[in-house]
Amino acid sequence: MIRQLSIFAENKKGAMYRVTRVLADANINMNTLVTNDSAEFGIIRMLVSDTDAAMACMKAAGYLCHVDTVVAAEIGDECGSLNALLETLSNGNVNLDYLYVTYSGLGRRPVAILRTQDIMEVEAFLRARGYRMLERLD
Repeated sequence: MIRQLSIFAENKKGAMYRVTRVLADANINMNTLVTNDSAEFGIIRMLVSDTDAAMACMKAAGYLCHVDTVVAAEIGDECGSLNALLETLSNGNVNLDYLYVTYSGLGRRPVAILRTQDIMEVEAFLRARGYRMLERLD
């Protein structure tokens, strides 16, 4: 399992720059970043080199943020790999809150980042079906 930082930021010009500036000033590397927006606020989800330090510096900068645990399942780099993972989860009656795909560091293999209410069970379920779980992306 991997710890993911979620930051709530106003949906206005320069918001991403201000977030990345705080992290750059703290020498924290972003390995993965995905954003979701609404009319007024957005959620910036990221996997970073030091989750605790990132959370501390973002809070010190006035951001509302929290850390979630997510499942990181390596998938193949061919057509249908994500679909196969989702079929496995569907067959296991697993409900996902959200997912996104990124790449692992050295191997450059696709990795599905999954958020679900039953993190431990889903990770064990996928391992039992031959999926490689990652604890870090670098």
